[in-house]
Amino acid sequence: MSMYCYQCQETARNLGCTMRGVCGKPDTLANKMDLLIYALRGLSWVSRKLIAEGYYYPADSLFIMQSLFKTITNANWSEEDITTSITNALSLRNKRREELIAKCKAKGTDCCKECPEAVTFEVNPEQYDEFATKVGVLRTKNEDVRSLRETITYGLKGISAYADHAAMLNYQDDDVNKFMMEALASTIDDNLNADQLVAMVLKTGEYAVKTMALLDKANTESYGHPEPTKVNLGVGTNPGILVSGHDLKDFEELLIQTEGKGVDIYTHSEMLPANYYPAFKKFKHLKGNYGSSWWHQLEDFENFNGAILMTTNCIVPLRKENTYLNRMFTTGMTGYPGARHIPDREDGKTKDFSELIAVAQKCPAPKEIETGFITGGFAHNTVMSVAGKVVDLIKQGKIKRFVVMAGCDGRMPSRKYFTEIAQGLPKDNIILTAGCAKYRYIKLDLGDIEGIPRVLDAGQCNDSYSLAVIALKLKEAFGLEDVNQLPLSFDIAWYEQKAVAVLLALLYLGFKNLRIGPTLPGFLSPNVAKVIIDTFGLQKTDEVLTDLEAIASGK
Repeated sequence: MSMYCYQCQETARNLGCTMRGVCGKPDTLANKMDLLIYALRGLSWVSRKLIAEGYYYPADSLFIMQSLFKTITNANWSEEDITTSITNALSLRNKRREELIAKCKAKGTDCCKECPEAVTFEVNPEQYDEFATKVGVLRTKNEDVRSLRETITYGLKGISAYADHAAMLNYQDDDVNKFMMEALASTIDDNLNADQLVAMVLKTGEYAVKTMALLDKANTESYGHPEPTKVNLGVGTNPGILVSGHDLKDFEELLIQTEGKGVDIYTHSEMLPANYYPAFKKFKHLKGNYGSSWWHQLEDFENFNGAILMTTNCIVPLRKENTYLNRMFTTGMTGYPGARHIPDREDGKTKDFSELIAVAQKCPAPKEIETGFITGGFAHNTVMSVAGKVVDLIKQGKIKRFVVMAGCDGRMPSRKYFTEIAQGLPKDNIILTAGCAKYRYIKLDLGDIEGIPRVLDAGQCNDSYSLAVIALKLKEAFGLEDVNQLPLSFDIAWYEQKAVAVLLALLYLGFKNLRIGPTLPGFLSPNVAKVIIDTFGLQKTDEVLTDLEAIASGK
């Protein structure tokens, strides 16, 4: 065993990747990410102590969230970048530790007495590889404690991604920032028992809700509320730039810098919902969406011909036959060996996309791979504007059930299940979706119910918050005491750690009987899984016909 990673749905045999990640991550990169997280745990422990003493550094929390973001599945493949992050994390941890020691000494106390190893260990860069193998997931021997600690950690990774997007739009919440330090520090606190860790798991769900609400506010106040939009799937005749990922600030700045440059902009995968925002519709060179979900990018990027910008995960390792590395750029927390990286913004300035634009201008136009339209933009503001009609259709029996099919797409052939579920649902069912799982069915003609499309796309994975808001508002409209009394079912696809944050958020909000797949998370130990199943009714997806029958009966 040269590594151990089980943070994503693809993990080998649903137990853990031990030689190389199914995602393609080599053991050396996986281990360095473990070391980075270990250093961040130590920094968070010290930061929590400093906060208790009345000293809080917002910049530290931003560093922690961005460093965690780099370790999300398929976000950053650069060992050099992760190595630099480890060095910076240790330097900041040592600085804060010395500050804490000095402040406590002045009060005649010892704040660092019996502190965890993550706070005190010292290691040189040339020792990173060896030391990293000792501080990964398996350092926690008790399987149930390990499971709870990692569930918290993976939820925090998702929160970190969403909080970073909000921070780029100058929206931050000190309570969220402080909680991240508290929760990450709890994962090295040997004094916490299983019940206390379970409580922290649910608290992680609470702060996932707060973070997604913050990002929703940041996005809508910056760019307007998403509107129902028909997004073109065809191509133009100009050279193009294909933007993948989730970061709307990057997208805005690129649109501005490419205006009048003879280059068209296309969205890919999770960037599709950018087309729904009013602020972006004024840009005539925003042509539409190209391709499908993240794992199709090897073909999509090859066919596109133009420049490619990865603003966040998911990056798929290139194969020998792929030729687009010289026109692929990364930015933000992403990185890939051989791809050019666009640096972060300097204070008061925008990112400089001039090199990317220059590459795009020399490229041929994209190869057309499909035509038609995708319709989306049904976030909570839009849906609640027609809530009266929705309620009436429910009362008339014309809408019998809402089925939340949000989440992530993935490579497993078994994921055709979600296409077959969408096709098999009765015509009086409406699908609520968000995230790239939508690509399994959003291009199908599933019709409408008196003008309301049967597939309502709220947007990116973080816009699962919109779906929760819609459900809670409908509960109020019907005067129900419990949201689980609604004609509402969950059939969620998951892949990586942002989906974990969404899942914990839904559990915190009180939603029960969630069905997720194609597997339950491998990081849930049997005992921890039993607690969640018994408490919340969490269940794994089953055969299509079995689940269609269960959904129809509200199970």
